[in-house]
Amino acid sequence: MTSALTSIPLTQDVVRGAAELEPTGRGVRIHRLPAWARAQCADPQLAMVEAQASGVRIALRTTATVLELDLMRTRTVYAGLPGRPDGIVELAVDGEVVAQATTSGGTTVTVDMTTGTPSVADGPAFTARFDGLPSTAKDVELWLPHSETLELLALRADAPVEPTPSGRPVWVHHGSSISHGSNATHPTGIWPVVAARRSGVDLVNLGFGGSALLDPFVARAIRDTPADLVSLKLGINLVNSDLMRRRAFGPAVHGYLDTIRDGHPTTPLLVISPIYCALHETTPGPGAFDVAALAEGRMAFAATGDPAEATEAPTGRLTLSVIRDELARIVHERQAHDLNLHYLDGRELYSEADAVDHPLPDNLHPDAVTHQTMGERFVERGTSLRLRRAATGSCST
Repeated sequence: MTSALTSIPLTQDVVRGAAELEPTGRGVRIHRLPAWARAQCADPQLAMVEAQASGVRIALRTTATVLELDLMRTRTVYAGLPGRPDGIVELAVDGEVVAQATTSGGTTVTVDMTTGTPSVADGPAFTARFDGLPSTAKDVELWLPHSETLELLALRADAPVEPTPSGRPVWVHHGSSISHGSNATHPTGIWPVVAARRSGVDLVNLGFGGSALLDPFVARAIRDTPADLVSLKLGINLVNSDLMRRRAFGPAVHGYLDTIRDGHPTTPLLVISPIYCALHETTPGPGAFDVAALAEGRMAFAATGDPAEATEAPTGRLTLSVIRDELARIVHERQAHDLNLHYLDGRELYSEADAVDHPLPDNLHPDAVTHQTMGERFVERGTSLRLRRAATGSCST
């Protein structure tokens, strides 16, 4: 005989990895940036990606054998191009992923690539149901879709629940669409999630597709977030957006690090340069859609800048090679008075040699296999372990 399901409040003690839960009248909308930070940027790209639940999970301790989660998703697709796969809710029991549910319904925004005009179609809410769970006490996580904007409507269980006790080191990571999870096929397959789960740390993922742009409000959000470990994966968005020149880049990085250090003066802080990407190694941005690929019905990217303009002059344009050199120099100089600052060349996670066997499918983002490899390499090279050992064991503020 099945027990009746009871409602569980959707609060931040059970929804982990979100900065805020915005009440909507019928549920809560997930945000990975606080309202004050969102108010400082009118970019619709950032507004979309910060509300996608990359790295966000519901964490419970319970004897329940049945869990149900109602949600309303919002997806963006492009007319004439294959849509991204539907989102996935993953169930982990005592750390092991044991089931998945594929989302459906919700709101679909279709963008006309020729005009940029969006059209909106509304659909029903989706319920992810997981049953047959062991009746013993266990830690349960529901990992939420990483590439869909989510409104959580209701959570139900057939036994009492309590928040999973916290106490593990907290890792705050900021990066681009690669850290956000582009081309990963499920939420625990994103490389920072792979690394966090293997290292036994609690992840706050501030990977924002197209939006790792040294924005001061993101640095302040990191400054204000309790953390035992902080990492910053910087570079690719600055190149493909053609946002700044060499003269502005160095001081902007220094200012970003200074702001974070205002809140985390001794927290281990890792700067990670870009992974290998032939597209922008020596060719500046801006990046653009590859017109030939679009004509074939597939999405790929191209670089439109002139390599001759990537000079050492203050007005020189940025490439991945320039950014790696500058980040390595800045970290090395600051290490003289900051012993907890570290540097990792992103090519240790994905190199030119890796591109032979696992080329970037759209010339910019790694595939699902590479996400797994990057997460494992981050751990195997001792990076996360070294940072974890360096952590004090209590969050700094």
